Amino acid sequence: MAVNVSIPLPRNGLSIHNHSTKRSCLTTSPSTLRISCSGELDGSECKGRLLNFNGIKSVACGILAACAVTSAAFPVTAANQRLPPLSTDPNRCERAFVGNTIGQANGVYDKPLDLRLCDFTNEKSNLKGKTLSAALMSDAKFDGADMTEVVMSKAYAVGGSFKGVDFSNAVLDRVNFEKADLQGAVFKNTVLSGSTFDDAKLEGAVFEDTIIGYIDLQKLCRNKTIADDWRVELGCR
Repeated sequence: MAVNVSIPLPRNGLSIHNHSTKRSCLTTSPSTLRISCSGELDGSECKGRLLNFNGIKSVACGILAACAVTSAAFPVTAANQRLPPLSTDPNRCERAFVGNTIGQANGVYDKPLDLRLCDFTNEKSNLKGKTLSAALMSDAKFDGADMTEVVMSKAYAVGGSFKGVDFSNAVLDRVNFEKADLQGAVFKNTVLSGSTFDDAKLEGAVFEDTIIGYIDLQKLCRNKTIADDWRVELGCR
């Protein structure tokens, strides 16, 4: 895989002529340095002329490689999320009452748990304590449901409705709650590690003895819909 990066340079900074090698390794213009990163670089003459730029090339290629790995490893938080087609299983919503039979904290599952568009309004018994790792929950309704002690690792809940849901003693690890409706939800003694709440509605949400890391807390506090008393309790600044 080859990637490129452009680095602006002053017009009077550098001027390097093109040299023919097995693979082009550097081209310049008066204002831009272009670096091509690939698995192999040939040509001793070119290497010699690039000796002074190895540091720049290493940093640039390292940044590009890190970006490529990050986008591949965390598809749930990618900017352009591509979800699989809606499951055609007629009993797909009922599968939430069983959960992931081999669900793990890293989101591994035996079969995709597709709960999109399902309606679990006021479900008081069948969701409690279930493992919903990597569940697709966008645009689903859980209003008034008892979801105490659930494990939702790497769940995708964008646009879901969780009004008045009781998440007490639950583990909400790396859950994407972007644009979700969480008004009146209860996060009592709830683990909120790595979960995101961008543009989520959190009016009336309860954060009692919530377990959350410092960085995650900073992100949560950016949501201005959290009541002032709970912002104080959480330590938002």
